[in-house]
Order: sequence, then C-alpha cells, then structure tokens
Amino acid sequence: MAEVTPCSRIHSRMTAHPPGQPRRGRVARAGILVAAAACALGCRLLAAETAPAPALEPGGTATRTPFMPRFNWPGNSPPADSPTPSATATATSTLTPAPQAWYDYPIIPAISDRARAIFAHGRSLGNTPNAFSVIGDCEGIPSRFLGVFDSHPSYYRLGEYAYLQRTIEHFRGYFGRISRAAHDSFTTSSVLSPLWAHPAYCLSGETPLGCELRINRPSFALVTIGTMDYLNPPRFEPQMRIIIETLIQNGTVPILYTKASNYEGNWSINAAVGRLAYEYDVPLWNFWRAVQPLPSHGLQADGLHLTWAYNYFDDPWSMQHGWPWRNLTALQALDAAWLAMADTPPVDLSGPPAIGASG
Repeated sequence: MAEVTPCSRIHSRMTAHPPGQPRRGRVARAGILVAAAACALGCRLLAAETAPAPALEPGGTATRTPFMPRFNWPGNSPPADSPTPSATATATSTLTPAPQAWYDYPIIPAISDRARAIFAHGRSLGNTPNAFSVIGDCEGIPSRFLGVFDSHPSYYRLGEYAYLQRTIEHFRGYFGRISRAAHDSFTTSSVLSPLWAHPAYCLSGETPLGCELRINRPSFALVTIGTMDYLNPPRFEPQMRIIIETLIQNGTVPILYTKASNYEGNWSINAAVGRLAYEYDVPLWNFWRAVQPLPSHGLQADGLHLTWAYNYFDDPWSMQHGWPWRNLTALQALDAAWLAMADTPPVDLSGPPAIGASG
C-alpha cells in the first residue's frame, strides 16, 4: 500500500528531532513554517476536487472540445505568439523546435541519441531498466499522479489507449511508490536541500534528489518540479540545471515537463524548461500543450491546480479535466522513452556518478 504524504508531515518535522542529528536553527524552522502554509493553501485546494464524479451514461469516446473558459485568469493566457495547439495527446515529432518556442514542442517527446546514451550509461552503473522516479511537489505523489496504474484495473480505463498496458506492465510497482524527491510544496531548491531529506530513508547530508537516486536506481525521471517555483522564478533555471546534470551523471534520463499554470505571469518557467531540454538534448513532455483545448486549460478557479476526474480515458466527461490528461500523457511519455531504449547496450560515459550531490 502506498505511503500517504499529507501536509501534516511538515508539522511533524517542525516538532520532531531525529536522534543523532543537529537541531535546526530559527531560520530553518521559519522556512518550514512558510512551506507548511503554502502546502495548506495549495494542496487542500487540490484535494477539494477529489470527490467522486457524477454518474454518466456509458458510451462515446474520449474526444477533445474547444476551450470554453469558466473564469478569467489572465496569467494563464497562452503566449501571444503561440500557435493553436494540436488537439491530440499523441502529437509527436522527430524535430526539435528552437528553445524559445517551447510551446511548439510535441506533447509526447521524441527520444534523442543523447537520451539513449544516458540510458546506456545508467545500465553500466547498475540502474534498473524498468524503474522510474518522480521529481516533484504535491502533484507528484502517487495518490494523484500515476499511482492508479499500480491499483486494480477497475480504477482506470485506457479506452483507445489500450496499447499503454505494455508500459503499465513494464513499470509495474513503480507507479505507486513514494519518491523521496516528491513532496508537498517542493521547489527546485527543496529537492537540492538536505533540510528536506526524509530522515528515516536518507543519509545525513543527503539531498532528496540524491536520496531518491541512491534508493531507487531509476533509469528514467519525470521531472515535474516547477509549479511552486513561481515564488522565486530567477532561481528556477540554475537549480534545474543542477537537477538535470545530477540525473545525467547518474545515468537517469530526465523527462522534463511544462506545467499548465503561469503564476509567475510571463511563462518564464516553461520557457526555461524549453531552453534546458534543447541545451541538454533530453526529452520534453509538453503537458502545457495537452491542456490548452480543455475548459479553463484544465485548471481550477485558483489558476494553479488541475481539475480532477477519474482516469477513465474513454469517458468524455473525465477527459474535460486536467488530471486524466496529466496521467495519460505521462504514461505516453514513459512509453515513448522505454521503447526507444530497446536493445541499447551499456556504455560507460566519462565522469563519476554524482549520487548524493547536494548542489
């Protein structure tokens, strides 16, 4: 059974003192209090939409509908020079758009020779070929993200995407596990700070990212961090560089991600993700593009959290919401990545592994 990671864990960190570890100072505790407040505001709003969906009559296929706004959140308007996104979750391309045109990237990434080389390096280091990790915030924990695919098949319906059952079987057991690099209110800085490493699982001085890589030995990482980085956008890109480079040195293929929200107001975080995907030649899962045709771009009235529905990919009502598309397109991104690695022999790239790097 997957471990639950409620916001109360942050409170327990404020009150508990692990044996043999130094006590944190007032500044560190103040930082935890700020994160706890953000978590209480953000993740409770997300949880508010997890009520059961109304019953629907059977029949029909999952189709996209034109954007029909339900609220006015100006920060979430698409960039002025962006084209109308393709209304399909299987949009792929073998071409890499210019880095400034991040919105032109296909939803499902093309897998480059560079990504294959990273995977091959990971095999030489002993990474598990069918393991993946999630690097993210409260929207990266399995109670919402992907965990359903490790549950009973009645809890999801693939519909026309039945071919994805092969990927569910390939990564069986990793959808429902808790990543030590995904937690409520995590930012890129949190992932690289030993302050946020779980004391029951991580070594002294280890970062959440280093801890997760050491424990899981993943071949792939869904890097979904960035939603909470709107609080300090200038720090996002340099911190993300450290995350990407740490993953590459450890032979883990980073699958970067564009978010649906734009709390920073100028799409600078998605733009940085596009630049980094281009520079490091790693896969980019362009989730932003997938939700553009949805009502309110798949966002709740707060403009930050995704709208929720069951993962019934053959249900037109469910497919008007953000969460089913996030889980579907994440599964498609993993499908594209591992299939591209077939028959890839181990390769020892130059440079030692960087597990545990604190950045």
